[in-house]
Amino acid sequence: MNEPHLEMLDINGIRMQVATQGSGPLVLLCHGFPELWYSWRNQLAALATAGYRAVAPDMRGYGGTDAPAEPDAYTTLHLVGDMVELVNALGEQQAVIVGHDWGALVAWSAALMRPDLFRAVVGMSVPFSPLGHVEFLSALASRGISDFYIQYFQTPGVAEAELERDVESSLRRMYFSGSGDGPDRTMFGMLHPGQGFLEGMIEPETLPAWLSREDLAYYTREFTRSGFRGGLNWYRNITRSWTLLAPWRGCIIRQPSMFIAGQRDDVLKFPNSPRQIKAFAQTLPGLRGCHILEDAGHWIQRERATEVNELLLGFLKEL
Repeated sequence: MNEPHLEMLDINGIRMQVATQGSGPLVLLCHGFPELWYSWRNQLAALATAGYRAVAPDMRGYGGTDAPAEPDAYTTLHLVGDMVELVNALGEQQAVIVGHDWGALVAWSAALMRPDLFRAVVGMSVPFSPLGHVEFLSALASRGISDFYIQYFQTPGVAEAELERDVESSLRRMYFSGSGDGPDRTMFGMLHPGQGFLEGMIEPETLPAWLSREDLAYYTREFTRSGFRGGLNWYRNITRSWTLLAPWRGCIIRQPSMFIAGQRDDVLKFPNSPRQIKAFAQTLPGLRGCHILEDAGHWIQRERATEVNELLLGFLKEL
């Protein structure tokens, strides 16, 4: 099977780098933080072999895609708009949308807002939950929480300086510590007072089997060139997006859907995650499977590529 084809497209007012492999029904793959189209390489190949047109963009602010200077250019409406316009630019009428981490939030939101365009949805790591009446950062503050990494990411320049000091070490520590190979912990992303995001993370002696030196070198080159500002700006629009998405408050997703996560993914330890998963029967009436993979961590499509590919292909064949 050929390697993915990289091209630049004009999408929603920005230039977007897109990786494409195969032909057939469109499957759109949305990465999260801090990743790239490259995170989906195993899925691109498997989908192409099975007769699908697999497309993975560098999302807004990442890699070869433009990173607008304005911090407010990274709302959920911008991110969903990018995916809508990408489907149109590819000359397609519909797509199955798949997302991991922040990309899962984009995928869920795209399926919610444009059911005519996104005929099915797969979310990984981050469960779907209808938009509520309490904004996330306010909810943290009301619980007396002030040391969560998402709060640390809010101030422009602070997390950038920490993560860009040694890009390769930052990525290596984040990827390892958030994975199923990482250390046992109460919850990834809880910071000690006065310390940064990376303080409690482990520098591995050797790379885990799912992260090759070549892979790490690719991510390092891309984030050294682009920095982390674009991805961090997604976090800085949580409150703005919550306000803008008021028309969809309480809405559910009716299309066929599937959820995949690692049993050791710390997102599943977030206070609301178990309740959100338990509510899938009501919030995702088209659910075709909820799969929690034993001993896997956050980077599920890389850590467990074969299992994820089998689940994706099984889901797609049933549509």
